[in-house]
Amino acid sequence: MTKIGSLRSRLFIGSLLWTAGLLAVAHIISAMLAYRYNFTLIAHSTAISLVAIVFMVAGLSQVRRGFSPFDQLRERLSAVREGRERRIEGTYPNEVQPLVNDLNALLDHRERLVTRALAKAGDLAHGLKTPLAVLAQESSRAEAAGHADLAAAIGAQVDRMSRQVEYHLAHARAAVSGATPGARCAVLASADGLARTLLRLHAERGLTIDVEVSPDHFIKGRREDLDEMLGNLLDNACKWARSRVTISSSATESTIVILVDDDGPGLDPSLREAVLQRGVRADEAPHGAAPRVPGATDLPGATGATGASGGVSIASSVGFGLAIVSDLADLYAGSVALTESPLGGLRARLELPA
Repeated sequence: MTKIGSLRSRLFIGSLLWTAGLLAVAHIISAMLAYRYNFTLIAHSTAISLVAIVFMVAGLSQVRRGFSPFDQLRERLSAVREGRERRIEGTYPNEVQPLVNDLNALLDHRERLVTRALAKAGDLAHGLKTPLAVLAQESSRAEAAGHADLAAAIGAQVDRMSRQVEYHLAHARAAVSGATPGARCAVLASADGLARTLLRLHAERGLTIDVEVSPDHFIKGRREDLDEMLGNLLDNACKWARSRVTISSSATESTIVILVDDDGPGLDPSLREAVLQRGVRADEAPHGAAPRVPGATDLPGATGATGASGGVSIASSVGFGLAIVSDLADLYAGSVALTESPLGGLRARLELPA
């Protein structure tokens, strides 16, 4: 396929060539008139040149003004993509306005589809959780009736199904959210809400959670998904911390880096990549067991606390907490990594587009 050059440069060159052609025609006509009426052409050449220059400048200025709506349209589209605007605003010429109207209609249509998909995902999760809760109650009744083995088997499967529902619900929600232009949320609002919730959950342990997040740091994405990622990281840190957890943020040119540190026992370096994979337990990963299992809850089937935005599970069961964080970060073109913390425990580094 032949590459098309800049439309702006082509129009400028075309205008110059057109002006040069007009000058040539004007020169020929002037020469013919000079010969016909026997007057000196040089006496009028200066005036003709000045008039030609004025017309050239005026023509180029009109071409430049004609392209200004396209520059404005590009800036507004960038604002929509970066989350600063939800629609393309502004006044455009008659030739451009239909395109702007179609783009806004497309944006509205996509937003309606995303809203509908999120509602369907929530309805599906609710529809599955209700029978799972009934099965969990039957498991408790079976245990009370003395059928311990049956109760344990039912409880294990209910727990497994619940974790699968939470995992795939978060994955589906982020898949549609990541494709939604204009979605932005503040890191500080999410971090503060989750920190308060976790402090109440671990009040008897005397933990401190230091939130060192700038109010100017925003990420491209929905609040629910950021709560899901930070909630799992903070919950894991609180479970293994001896006394202190910190969450901080910094900005690069195009991303926000969020660090979650704890002063717990840490994690063997050979297991840090393995525990980010879905369903991998630290004691099943290569090179043996580890002193901690990131993402694990203390009790099977525990669902943790509700995030600041409501309905977001903070804790995840073994092998799913950090896997959810990793998958959600990938969907947002971000990343998560585990390293050694300056506090002595584990550091989780979450990087997301700003």
